[in-house]
Amino acid sequence: MPSDTTTPAGTPRDESTADVPTTDSVPRPRAGGYRAVFAVREFRAVFAAHLLSLLGVVVSELALTVLVYDLTGSPLLSALTFALGFLPYIVGGTLFAGVADRYPARRVLVTCDLICAGCVAVMVLPGTPVGLLLALRCLVAAVAPVFTGTRTAALTDILGEGPLYVLGRSLLRLVSQSALLIGFGAGGMLLAALSPRGAITVTVVTFLCSAALLRLGTRARPGRSGGDAGGTLLKESLAGTRAVLGNREIRGLLLLFWVPAFFVVAPEALAAPYADAIGVGPAALGLMMCAMAVGHIGAEVYAGTALGPRARSRIVLPVAVAGLLPLVLYAFRPGTAATVAALVLAGAGAAYIIGLDQWFVEAVPEHLRGRAMTLLTAGLMTVQGLGMALAGLAAEFFPVHRVVAASGAVGAVTTLLLAVEVRRTRVRYRSARRV
Repeated sequence: MPSDTTTPAGTPRDESTADVPTTDSVPRPRAGGYRAVFAVREFRAVFAAHLLSLLGVVVSELALTVLVYDLTGSPLLSALTFALGFLPYIVGGTLFAGVADRYPARRVLVTCDLICAGCVAVMVLPGTPVGLLLALRCLVAAVAPVFTGTRTAALTDILGEGPLYVLGRSLLRLVSQSALLIGFGAGGMLLAALSPRGAITVTVVTFLCSAALLRLGTRARPGRSGGDAGGTLLKESLAGTRAVLGNREIRGLLLLFWVPAFFVVAPEALAAPYADAIGVGPAALGLMMCAMAVGHIGAEVYAGTALGPRARSRIVLPVAVAGLLPLVLYAFRPGTAATVAALVLAGAGAAYIIGLDQWFVEAVPEHLRGRAMTLLTAGLMTVQGLGMALAGLAAEFFPVHRVVAASGAVGAVTTLLLAVEVRRTRVRYRSARRV
């Protein structure tokens, strides 16, 4: 697969889509190539839809958590409502992954948005019981990895498989990080002006607008498996998972996405108890909660604008390992300023992902791309949820600052061992491809 060249954006696999909008050609990236990505009309539609649906998810999560607490008065059920945003990812990412390759991408994306809009609309109804609210929350979370995997695979059709794809993925990640900061703030303002159900109603509109943008702004393309895959959807999904995980190179790259993410969530999961342990108030806690996202955004913007494809590739392994080391500072029980600095540096470690994206798209065969991207998303969310849960469990027995420091140290060592294996495997596979 070409890594430094691009193909025309939106080139269809057949000529049966003359009724759909015509996309622009992918321009060659220049220095600061984010502008070149936005020059592609289809990507602008995907970007806007991503922003709307993501804000809808963040606001609905916050509002639903408040609604469940208002209805039950139970902190456990309120916390469970938030946790259910992580747990169903592994179900949707394994059992429904075949959807991403079997059916046309545009149809899958629009359908996922409409399912989410329908689920959220039912949540708004006054008589909806708490059990159904939680079930609908699970359904939205199960749909999410299919949507994300399908969209990520579709980006290779829109932007090609070279540098523009990497920058497009980077932009979507930047939006995700920014939405966590903006979305919770917007959700808080909505809840101040509206009831929880009123705030949830707003998210129905965001999902419907996202569906409209994707339907009108992207081209119709056939499914990657050609629509003639044999067997049931479940069988195809599981077969794709086995094929992806059975490939040593792809498996190593997946783990390189997942392992650092598993360890780096510890300070976020334990931010409140750590703030209490060092005797600081809500303002300092807010800074700690935002610091990692700020570091991530700054580092990824720098990598996307100041570094070329080769430089991004060179930093993948060292930055993946080094990104966890700032957490070791917690061993000294730092105050607010040092803690925020450590978290900003840990967030900046996520810059390795921009080069890893290119490695991953080069390694995955086209007919498996949708399922591989879906599995990547599902695994990433699952390991983050597990990492938070295990960090909380460890903090029941050990001081919070030691748990976070241990997460950084053990994570760095584990990632180093994984990096050695990934490097060895990539050298072997690249040599085989040349032959």
